[in-house]
Amino acid sequence: MKARPIVAEPEHVAVIPAPFGSVIVRAGDTALRGLDVSPDVLEPIAPLGSLLKTAERQLLSYFRDPLSPFDLPIGVHGTSHRMRVWDALRAIPPGQVKTYGQIAGELSSGPRAVAGACRSNEFPILIPCHRVVSSQGLGGYCGRLDGPFLEIKRWLLRHEGYPID
Repeated sequence: MKARPIVAEPEHVAVIPAPFGSVIVRAGDTALRGLDVSPDVLEPIAPLGSLLKTAERQLLSYFRDPLSPFDLPIGVHGTSHRMRVWDALRAIPPGQVKTYGQIAGELSSGPRAVAGACRSNEFPILIPCHRVVSSQGLGGYCGRLDGPFLEIKRWLLRHEGYPID
């Protein structure tokens, strides 16, 4: 018997303008596959399909009003620890923050493990890792401790009404 090739679901991409640069959204037919924030203003790519159009509409709504909810199917994959951390992040309301240590305490984990889960988050903004800060300051964002990605974190926190700097 001849093996049949595995047919992968196609991936679609949209590039959405954001107040801090751009958001790149990747989607399959039934769920988002990832979201990347960029400090660069990239050439927009119009969303194709209802899922990416809904993602664009909800992101633009959030950029106008930080209380706008997200209701998007996301293809989250990770260890059970990461899934628990990401659930804890989603429970932090806009305009509030928790420290890595606070989340670690809630989950009987360690702050570095929580930071690792934040760093591996493939859906920033949707899974709001920007709402997690260090006990000594802002902490990192998207795996970086300084530079333009930290400016995105500052923008997101200010946008949500969290007093920063």
